[in-house]
Amino acid sequence: MNAFSNSGSSSPSLSTFSMSATESPDVMNTPDTQRSVLFDDDVAADPLDIAGIVSPFIMVVGGLGYIGSHTVLELLKENYNVLIIDDLSNSYETVLHRIKALATEHFAIQNRPMPALHFRQLDYRSPSMRSILASYSTYTVSNKTGMATPMEEVVPAVSRRFPYSALQRTDSGIDMEPEDAQETVLQRESKISGVVHFAAYKSVEESIRMPLKYYSNNVCGLVDFLSLLEEFGIKNFVFSSSATVYGEGANCGLPLREELCVHHPESFYDDEGFERQVLPGVMGLTSPYGRSKFMCESILADIARSDPSWSITALRYFNPVGCHESGLLGEDPRQKPSNLIPVIATVLTGTKPVLDIFGTDWNTPDGTAVRDFIHVVDLARGHIAALAASAAGRVLAPFRAYNLGTGRGHTVREVLQSLEVASQRSIPVREADRRAGDVGFCVAEVRRAETELAWRAEKTLSDCSTDVWNFTKGRLGEPVGCRR
Repeated sequence: MNAFSNSGSSSPSLSTFSMSATESPDVMNTPDTQRSVLFDDDVAADPLDIAGIVSPFIMVVGGLGYIGSHTVLELLKENYNVLIIDDLSNSYETVLHRIKALATEHFAIQNRPMPALHFRQLDYRSPSMRSILASYSTYTVSNKTGMATPMEEVVPAVSRRFPYSALQRTDSGIDMEPEDAQETVLQRESKISGVVHFAAYKSVEESIRMPLKYYSNNVCGLVDFLSLLEEFGIKNFVFSSSATVYGEGANCGLPLREELCVHHPESFYDDEGFERQVLPGVMGLTSPYGRSKFMCESILADIARSDPSWSITALRYFNPVGCHESGLLGEDPRQKPSNLIPVIATVLTGTKPVLDIFGTDWNTPDGTAVRDFIHVVDLARGHIAALAASAAGRVLAPFRAYNLGTGRGHTVREVLQSLEVASQRSIPVREADRRAGDVGFCVAEVRRAETELAWRAEKTLSDCSTDVWNFTKGRLGEPVGCRR
């Protein structure tokens, strides 16, 4: 079957960028603290021309953020073509250049060409998303017999065969139709084989203050986006979820297993080998952010239940930390940071004078909250494992949730001490009351991901701290080394 690429148009205000392996990386400096203009005035006339690219793309929505950027790099290293969608509301465009530099170095060492890397600057809720998806589609025309014809051959052929087919009988008012005209059907096939969704707002504290913002973007935006993907036949979807969906269950003091939060009745075997039945729902969701993630998972589970042709994977993150070992990629949000590690980094850089420890009276070894801290590169590779498992048919249901964590918890004070060792600096702290929406214990049970996705976290808390300090040193103007 022959086909052609349709180059869709989009708003001229959108920033576009396309990379190829022939470009050479420039020297990289420390992370930006203002909007980059690196690519604003250097945009190709048609940067998303994919006519010559045969292999499919993975679309990463929110692909220049902390987790998204590391996932894009890992996708490239695994030979996926990648399309990034990001509105730069909480990220910087120079991250794109850093991804390209690291990927180029990787493929140069292996003496292999780098896959395609495309970028479009827009909100995933934008109406322009339709034209983006159209530009990554191919079209053919089929007749009743099932024979397919490339669309660019249809119009000339009709004109040659019926030169007067467009004329009308004005005396009778009856249109003249070719007697042997056949009914045709336009078929569309997307070159996007999967989507990884990172476009949700993620601050627990902000969600409590601004719940409508979170429900609008995280929930309503997802519904409209899924409808658009379905229209284009894109049904392989990896969703960025969160351990917050477990609600108050996180305070039970035991590792959290996926069956503690389900959206349709399920059964499982407990540690003693007894079969247990679980009903949909979860107790004690502690913030609009957590509720938005639960709602999104429920929507995805319902879609998959109604249409098993979908393959939807929800990855429940625990606490992503760390940076790429090069020091070029890390957590550098445009908004005020709220996660523990980037807040500690602001103290190390002198931006913030002291680290606030929220809650020192939890029922834990040192009174501070216990979290399962997973290195962001391990987390990124979990997305690759999810895509691979879906492609291989190893995911057991049209919707399946997986914890991504290490299975081991560390207190806030342990993390603080680890970063002090890595940086060889003392970090001043101030004890404060618990924050609304916090839980005292949140550690993953990871056997499902290990068994079904063939994935396991490999990096330690010490690795996380070393890489965070390596990234932070660049912001201090100190030499950045690469731990191999």
